Amino acid sequence: MSWYNEAVFYHIYPLGLTGAPKQNEYGEPVHRLNTLLPWIDHIKEIGCTALYIGPLFESVGHGYETTDYRKLDSRLGDNKDLKNFVAACHEKEIKVIFDGVFNHTGRDFFAFKDIQEKRQNSPYVNWYCNVNFSGNTEYNDGFSYENWGGYNLLVKLNQRNPDVQNYICDVIRFWVSEFDVDGIRLDAADVLDFDFMKQLRRTAEEVKPDFWLMGEVIHGDYSRWVNGSTLHSVTNYALHKALYSGHNDHNYFEIAHTVKYLLNMGDLDLYNFVDNHDVERIYTKLSNKAHFAPVHVLLYTLPGVPSIYYGSEFGIEGKKERTSDDSLRPALNLADYADAVEKNPCTALVAVLGKVRQNTPALNYGSYAELMLTNRQYAFARDLDGVRVIITVNNDDNAASMDLAAGNAAEYVGTLTGEKVSVENGRIHVTVAGNSGNIWVPAGDMPEYKPVEINVKMPEAADKTTEEDKAEQAKEEAAATVAEQKQNAVPASHAQETAANADSMNETVAAAANSSDNTVNTSEKTADDTETSTTAATEPASGKSVVTVDWSKSPEDMTVEELQAGILAKMANNGPVTDQMKKTVYDNIWHDSLVNWLKSFH
Repeated sequence: MSWYNEAVFYHIYPLGLTGAPKQNEYGEPVHRLNTLLPWIDHIKEIGCTALYIGPLFESVGHGYETTDYRKLDSRLGDNKDLKNFVAACHEKEIKVIFDGVFNHTGRDFFAFKDIQEKRQNSPYVNWYCNVNFSGNTEYNDGFSYENWGGYNLLVKLNQRNPDVQNYICDVIRFWVSEFDVDGIRLDAADVLDFDFMKQLRRTAEEVKPDFWLMGEVIHGDYSRWVNGSTLHSVTNYALHKALYSGHNDHNYFEIAHTVKYLLNMGDLDLYNFVDNHDVERIYTKLSNKAHFAPVHVLLYTLPGVPSIYYGSEFGIEGKKERTSDDSLRPALNLADYADAVEKNPCTALVAVLGKVRQNTPALNYGSYAELMLTNRQYAFARDLDGVRVIITVNNDDNAASMDLAAGNAAEYVGTLTGEKVSVENGRIHVTVAGNSGNIWVPAGDMPEYKPVEINVKMPEAADKTTEEDKAEQAKEEAAATVAEQKQNAVPASHAQETAANADSMNETVAAAANSSDNTVNTSEKTADDTETSTTAATEPASGKSVVTVDWSKSPEDMTVEELQAGILAKMANNGPVTDQMKKTVYDNIWHDSLVNWLKSFH
């Protein structure tokens, strides 16, 4: 048991929240980070106990093209500002983790600049992947190199180089000694070398007790990354997708099946979220804004570590704008949200949920047991040391009654409403308001909380956009993206390329959700069934040629097309492969990511 097992995270993208310029001129430090000091009390007030903040270090643009790992971005201030900020968080008993961008650097990083100057004679040639002095780039370097995500602005580090490993490990040691950081979120962890991650884990165990490593992983078997030798946790994109689509579709089966799918991977303590700096705000995603309440009840009570993205506790909107993520990362003035805990129903709910989470060990460590499941109602228990906590949610506009198996207590109290119910014959009978939820705890065992208004907003009118309009809009957005890329524009975020697929990822789980039957249909086939012959062909999406997979090859030696076909073949062993599943696979064009995805089936 460590601090992160009991944490409630707050997530800040500092360049956005502080309103920093989009481009770094490398001038004198502007102490914008100090403007975030008042947010620490707010973080504490809404029941968060940890802060993920980043990217922080010197970069040219969005923060993920690092120039200097040992220097706070001059748009945010200087190292003294960062040291003081972390200390101020610690004074409020808030742990702090930084963004560790170790898969690639920016072109202004010292090692890359040395290659530009000394070419083959640079001692840093092997710090990067596939530097080729017979090639060239749009920057006319006179050499080419492997990049991340198709952007030559992001130069891929050779993580197998011991010098690179030692350098990054020294950076971690510096962050701990200089800033007293408590952990690191590893950017693009799904394409990091596993031996490199093992080295980072050894360093983590060296620098500080309970130093936490959490990785950004979009899809796959999360247990490949979360184990005793690599990372402590990864981003739970599977649950992220299920939480909003399960409400938009009135399909709690999708959420429940996703939970079972994740639990089958093991006790992983995944990093749960409903939005972040790469995906649209939850208040924007929800067709019925009143579902903000049951969504967040589930976020705080399902297995995993919950996280709130700055501003979402106020119910703000944020929608992707074609090739820009700026609307997801706005500058906010905390003074504009004074007394939000008292006056804003969204904030009030989040604050109570944070306090309930902190005071309910079963929500951190308890086992999970499904109690009731329909399309529109869902109940489950978290059991710990003989104490049963019961969670109920309802996505219907009307109230719903539930008769549920209780624990040994004589009486339960709803922490969000203050309602008390007696246990009769080992069961409780509760009524859950429409578009609402509750957390039922044994009476007397928990602090009592001031009831909150659960229905945060009345349902809004359904979107009248026609399918034709949506299709035309998609075409326009795709064309705009291509045009942007041709102009070699700086990407709004290097991470958005993988996160863009998050809204449709893990469709295998969603497809398994049956809207009328509370059972999991598991295929008797194994992943190895596809390898009974030396080749396998998959039916492609429209416009794709059939690709034959040579299973004698290692995933690393396969082409992107072979990897895509192999993934689809593996999926087919588990059931029908939908058009959406095919699209999700074909939208992923990153070789390293596809390699890890294919390996996750073994």
